[in-house]
Amino acid sequence: MSTVGILGGGQLARMLALAGAPLGVRFLIVDSLADACASQVAPLQQADWRDFAALEQFAGRIDVATFDFENVPAETAHWLTEHTAVYPNPRALALAQDRLAEKTLFREIGLDTPAFAAVESKEELIQALQTIGYPAVLKTRRLGYDGKGQFRLRSAADVDAAWAALGHAPLIVEAFVPFERELSVIAVRSREGEFRTYPLTQNWHADGILSMSLAPAPDSDSLAEQACALARRIAETIDYVGTFALELFVHEGRLLGNEMAPRVHNSGHWTIEGAPCSQFENHVRAVLGLPLGDTASLGINVMFNWIGDLPESAPVLAEPRAHWHDYGKEPRAGRKVGHATLCAFTVVEMRERLARVAWALGREDQAEPVLKALAG
Repeated sequence: MSTVGILGGGQLARMLALAGAPLGVRFLIVDSLADACASQVAPLQQADWRDFAALEQFAGRIDVATFDFENVPAETAHWLTEHTAVYPNPRALALAQDRLAEKTLFREIGLDTPAFAAVESKEELIQALQTIGYPAVLKTRRLGYDGKGQFRLRSAADVDAAWAALGHAPLIVEAFVPFERELSVIAVRSREGEFRTYPLTQNWHADGILSMSLAPAPDSDSLAEQACALARRIAETIDYVGTFALELFVHEGRLLGNEMAPRVHNSGHWTIEGAPCSQFENHVRAVLGLPLGDTASLGINVMFNWIGDLPESAPVLAEPRAHWHDYGKEPRAGRKVGHATLCAFTVVEMRERLARVAWALGREDQAEPVLKALAG
């Protein structure tokens, strides 16, 4: 029986453990928090990311290590490779930790991006904006997620406030893209190089955090082949093993690279019930060297992301093919505490179910853009 070690004990680790258990896989979580929510479903070893004595014990109890978030220090990932197998590799982790390196990789493999420039001083920022123009977005190169570490620049009047807020760290400034929609492709590559992708997912955000996802994304056939080819090129270039997400903007009919997440991803949660083999199970399969599972969609799927606190579950569970996920976290503003997935075989079924759930939960505004997308 194999044991997978997961660095990070959040909801992604929790769902990895739940997905791997039917395969007979054991899990060991390491996290700095004793009450990390994954500890409810798998043993947890509490340790700091740089406590190498504790990490040596962790490495000795597992067959392979993986991650449930990308901000594990690169030095920890490199250290672990000397003690156990690590997937994805530290290079993939380091690339995704630095927005400049990430955008540079995108361009190297042929994926267009919004205009960008690295900045290390206010003077460099002002100079870069003369080329990039307004509006723009100033971002920290590292440790930014769910809208954190970002400042919108609408005009030169915003520069001082942006620099005061973020100027303590290495930065990147990017052109703001008036995109038509936001897509993601969830991909998985095995240790043997087998590669698969799930259908494109369309996503909506609120305050920088994923709010809802729809899969397969409507009217995306013309983009799917290109998106999948780009994801494959990234995976093969950096010898990626495991599940990852490539986030994309659609602007004037073409794809632009936004971000890459070197892990299972929020926009792929629908795959738990909406695909024969979920992104979580496929990640476990990939890192253990097992054959990958089927990534086709089993109909139409909509995911609600629950942020801050959980609404009442009954209106969701009353629907056919509805699924509820409580992450076992204490409510807190801006915190991902759960999700729900609605599945249907037809657009008409999905629109009816989604409208009923949105009305019952008072989430009509949240669901409105998804209903519009389903209406074509």
